[in-house]
Amino acid sequence: MNVNVKACCWLLACWLTSTCVAAAEPPLRIVALAPHAVELLYAIGAGDELVAATEHADYPEQAKQLPRIGGYAGIQLDKLLALKPDLVVAWQDGNRNQDIERMQQLGLRVYLSHPQTLAQVADELERLGELTHHQAQATAAAQQYRQQLTALRRDNAAKRPVKVFYQLWSNPLMTVAGDSWVQQILAVCQADNVFSDAASDYPQVSLENVLLRQPEVILNTDETGNPQSIDWQQWPEIPAVKQQHIITLNADLLQRPTPRAIDGIAQLCSALDSVRQQ
Repeated sequence: MNVNVKACCWLLACWLTSTCVAAAEPPLRIVALAPHAVELLYAIGAGDELVAATEHADYPEQAKQLPRIGGYAGIQLDKLLALKPDLVVAWQDGNRNQDIERMQQLGLRVYLSHPQTLAQVADELERLGELTHHQAQATAAAQQYRQQLTALRRDNAAKRPVKVFYQLWSNPLMTVAGDSWVQQILAVCQADNVFSDAASDYPQVSLENVLLRQPEVILNTDETGNPQSIDWQQWPEIPAVKQQHIITLNADLLQRPTPRAIDGIAQLCSALDSVRQQ
């Protein structure tokens, strides 16, 4: 039974029993196939309607209790179908195309979540609010996010640029550039990415090139599964190493397109302010 038929049956039942005075829409059964999608749904008040999620969906705390039906390697479609979801929020870049196509072929209502810019987080909140009948809370969350992002951009616009190297991955050594998500965050804080001119958004680089670019700050994260195994102290000729400006940040705040990106931006800007003061 699809969501429209369910809604009609619910409305008929409440009309016959005179119990629909305070009710609005019937609750949905939602499956979210990416950690950022889970966060967005909780942010708009739809968290209680989640019936399953994928691996690494760990925020807010309640999300850790959700049943798991796969991860980046693939979705367990048999488990997904058994849940009879009204809405599946998939990730265009993070779920396998064959899984998405199969879900659509099976008649599931699939929404592809794909915020690529800081501004689009607010748009995504509003769209999910429409899809889940949580428009009021979604509108409020989007408005707050936009106001906070505008304030961060305004407060950091005139600060001295700081040359940074963002260590996205250690083996192979990778960074960010172009229009990548983290590059947008660096720009808000006036972090002058030494590899911003790379040909791809997530280029692989060499240690020799890092030495040549002479960053003032090396940024890395505490991301699970990404051991930051490079001993930068071997290269004291890098200004960031000489001044001990090697900063570890929260990966989830920086790398997920959710309202918590505001906290990630604030954390990064504060860290760079400390470097400027020194």
